[in-house]
Amino acid sequence: MVLPTAPEVAIVGAGAAGIAAARECAALGLSCLVVEAMGRVGGRAFTEDARLGAPFDHGASWLHLADANPLVPLARALGLRLVDSDAVRERRVVVGPRRATPEEVAALEAAMARFDATVAARAAAAADLPLAEAVPRGGFWDATVAHRQGPLISAAELGELSLRDFAANALGPPNLMPEAGVGALVRRLAQGLPIRTGVPVARIRWGGQGVVLDTPEGALAARACVVTVSTGVLGAGGIAFDPPLPQAVREAVAGLPLGLLTKVAFRAAGEDRLDLPPFAALWRRVDSPEEAAMSFHAWPFGRDHLVGFVGGRAAWELARAGPAATEAFAREELARCFGAARVARALRAPAAVVTDWGANPFVRGAYSYARPGCAGARAALAGAALAGGRLRFAGEACHTWLAGTVAGAWESGRAAARAVAAALG
Repeated sequence: MVLPTAPEVAIVGAGAAGIAAARECAALGLSCLVVEAMGRVGGRAFTEDARLGAPFDHGASWLHLADANPLVPLARALGLRLVDSDAVRERRVVVGPRRATPEEVAALEAAMARFDATVAARAAAAADLPLAEAVPRGGFWDATVAHRQGPLISAAELGELSLRDFAANALGPPNLMPEAGVGALVRRLAQGLPIRTGVPVARIRWGGQGVVLDTPEGALAARACVVTVSTGVLGAGGIAFDPPLPQAVREAVAGLPLGLLTKVAFRAAGEDRLDLPPFAALWRRVDSPEEAAMSFHAWPFGRDHLVGFVGGRAAWELARAGPAATEAFAREELARCFGAARVARALRAPAAVVTDWGANPFVRGAYSYARPGCAGARAALAGAALAGGRLRFAGEACHTWLAGTVAGAWESGRAAARAVAAALG
């Protein structure tokens, strides 16, 4: 493919938002060029096959809200197998060293329903509080539910989360898992698009008639630009803007930092599957929402790997300590449930894959959350129309009800492309 040297639209970032924007530009008859700092496409949707001997998603793993998710029909059109993991999943819950009783599991289900109802009611009636101030407390399972909804789902502690933004982005079923991986799906959708990888953008000059991107390979001039990099990169000044971004845009970015969710994936050493069936979810009860703890997803598609998740403050601390510390913590968590000796026999060592989103300079986290009082930041960032509407922002942080998802990134990329097309007339 001959790549354009003076495209009508320059797109920064080849994640889901950038790929969707490029596809939309093509549909609208606009020439475009996508430049990506990393040496691959997909951004935070990244499937690796090598180290586990089967597809493993380092980032996004599920297509949430499948009935309204724009990627589901695209995946089906490509012939990819999708599995409703909720329909096949068995939840295993442990309390201390023992398995929870059926009555305790029923009480956990009731606590989750109570959490959802309380949050919805408070979000409709209260100011934009920290989520921690609006959730049930004191029940046997309340801390466990809060921990799951905070660090494990939102990638940040409840006290750091906007109540209203959390309620607006509550994701529901169906949750479909592509057998080939979400990253593999996004990579397929990028085929045939004009993309340059390994080309970081240092500066975006948008004060003139067009937009100019400064890269190590020289300047790229375009009539318009869609910026899809993460708010972690924007907030850290990973790309300079000339002139500087307006105060309202900087405030929106500051209100949408990236949380961290780290995965640790192990391969089985033999036939022992720790008495967990394929797609099983393993949780343990915690005493505090801030407790460092992990949940696990066992043997997806009958494969021989077990994936642990740790989020929020604990994930950042472990990331700073390094992948060996994260792997050791995951083994300690499993030892609580099965004993250290059995875990040592059942899982290969050293063989863990530990994701590195916190250390990746082109991402700087997993996905965005809104700070308390910043429930409007997503709409503000998505609606920022600079240079007469020729410079727009897109990504999962820019979607108001699918935030943190590949679908949200995809939809925001399409919307941004349509917006710059309108600005170009």
